[in-house]
Amino acid sequence: MITKSLASRINNTIVLRHTQSLSTLQQLRFTGRLILTSSEGQQWFFQFSQGKIVYATGGEHLMRRWRRNIAVFCPRVPSHRIALQCDLANQAAQYNVNWEYTLLHLWVKQNKITTEQADRLIRSVIAEVIFDVGQASAIREQIVSSSFATTQLGLIEVGEAIAEAQELWNAWQTAKLGMYSPNSTPVIVEPHQLQQYSSPTFYRMLAGLLNGQHTLRDLALQTQHNVVAVTSSLVPYIRLGWIDLRKTHDLSSPTYKFDISEPSSPIIDTSKTLIACVDDSLQIREMMGTLLRLAGYQFLGISDGLRALATLLTRKPDLIFLDLVMPQINGHEICKQLRKISYFRHTPIIILTANDGLAKRLESNFVGATEFLTKPLDADAILGAIQQHLQQNIV
Repeated sequence: MITKSLASRINNTIVLRHTQSLSTLQQLRFTGRLILTSSEGQQWFFQFSQGKIVYATGGEHLMRRWRRNIAVFCPRVPSHRIALQCDLANQAAQYNVNWEYTLLHLWVKQNKITTEQADRLIRSVIAEVIFDVGQASAIREQIVSSSFATTQLGLIEVGEAIAEAQELWNAWQTAKLGMYSPNSTPVIVEPHQLQQYSSPTFYRMLAGLLNGQHTLRDLALQTQHNVVAVTSSLVPYIRLGWIDLRKTHDLSSPTYKFDISEPSSPIIDTSKTLIACVDDSLQIREMMGTLLRLAGYQFLGISDGLRALATLLTRKPDLIFLDLVMPQINGHEICKQLRKISYFRHTPIIILTANDGLAKRLESNFVGATEFLTKPLDADAILGAIQQHLQQNIV
């Protein structure tokens, strides 16, 4: 039987072993990738340039880690999926594996963030990856020599990255949390026990947070406490069996690739296809416009719902997106009016809304909407709906 003390020493040995590999690569001025693979199939990637770390990525919660760090270090930059997809769409050289670094470099170039913000974010991500590698078992190491096209952002000294990760690791071990993963999701499994031994206010707060959607790291950001304090506060309830720690899925990745190959039959001539979006949100119109232009379509953005009908009659788009909730007139009313006009009787009309209720869907069907998409918008869903409905209209 392995004691907790021995388990802690084993875990610390794992961390030191892999940080030693990082240090060795620094000493050898290695340029390429260090790939670490766990016995469970998880992979982490460290990109090096002349012995310094460019970036680190991988693991089970790549997107959650990205969203948290964006919220902390670059709070003014949109981090939802479709915004990331639009920014990535014309960055083909590093689009797939290194999309995080590609975005940071792009945003610095566009003056959306500073190099200091990018540097702090990269350091935080690297430290988190090193920590997660330390908790993994039976790591297999592999290096692949390769160049890295973009290294204009600050390169990170291995020793500094290790020191940041080690600080968190030491705090985690000192709090006797070595058996837990900060990537776990706490869920209430004995609500009656918790209600009986806690105040109504405290229980409501816990029930709102521990809904199976947030990891311990996510909760630390939400509550503005460090992850050690958050986890330590839940440990008594975990030991009692009132709260359980479970694995949870990652958020959707933005690595959507636009298909530039020959389209399947029937063929849609996107260059002659006009897509309209009626939405009072400038952000939505801009995202839709960027996405659809990159996909090869012509785009018409309309902000004023009251004037939408006249503009649509003049331009006669091939497909129309309508926001459901707008000032003065809603998407259902516009859709109903469009269907009374013979030209738009068979035009695909897609309702956009944050409300995914059955009643709204039924009402959309009643006024003649072709489809119903929920926000936050997703590039796959938007482009898929366009392809589907325009193909159906081809004779």
